Amino acid sequence: MKVVSWNVNGIRAAHRKGFLDWLHAEAPDVLTVQETKAHPEQLPAKLRQPDGYRSWWASAERKGYSGVGLYSKSQPRDVQIGLGIEKFDSEGRTIIADYGDFTLMTTYLPNGKASAERLRYKMEYKEAFLDYANGLRAAGKSVVFCGDINTAHNEIDLTHPKPNSKVSGFLREERDWIDKVVEQGYIDIYRHRNPEKEGAYSWWSLRSGARAKNVGWRIDYFFISPDLLERVATAEIHADVMGSDHCPISLTLEF
Repeated sequence: MKVVSWNVNGIRAAHRKGFLDWLHAEAPDVLTVQETKAHPEQLPAKLRQPDGYRSWWASAERKGYSGVGLYSKSQPRDVQIGLGIEKFDSEGRTIIADYGDFTLMTTYLPNGKASAERLRYKMEYKEAFLDYANGLRAAGKSVVFCGDINTAHNEIDLTHPKPNSKVSGFLREERDWIDKVVEQGYIDIYRHRNPEKEGAYSWWSLRSGARAKNVGWRIDYFFISPDLLERVATAEIHADVMGSDHCPISLTLEF
């Protein structure tokens, strides 16, 4: 089962850049998209419901902002939009889908650069998200969570760690949360399989030709509960795929 996650930086913009051609060529079993910046009724039918896929959407109350989506070839047992916490769900940041063999949580974490208030909101959301994931595990569920975490974990995960040490996205308190995720048993599967690989990024600034120079950050992740480790066939970053300032990442599980 191949699951792909991609911050598309506007689903309508990605559509104009060949998103559906890529989707049908890649043909993942599940695709999660972040930063959709749209409500489903704003999308053309072929984008809202591509051939062979069902879709679900978590949209922000504010138009043109945030949002996540889920495209799936198969019907999950259950799909939940949001965490059930209004102040987070109003920004359209979470979809949770139960596939039986595992529960998939896809997320678009807030960017904390705008203000101290937004950084607090980001940290509060992170805690609520992790609490929900832990609740699933306590109920006996295998968990995969993925998306744009908006945080580089360690120095290997961005080109210029020292100049960014005081910038949201690489602040110690943000990185400490990922440390806690790992301490609680979740596995950053790409880094687990590629522990020493440098230059493996999923986001590049649109300024100064950063992508051509591979001056980037790895801020998009798949985390899995440890019971799924033996099921992992591949975990990849697809830096050659254009259409957004992020690239897709993928996880293939065998059942």
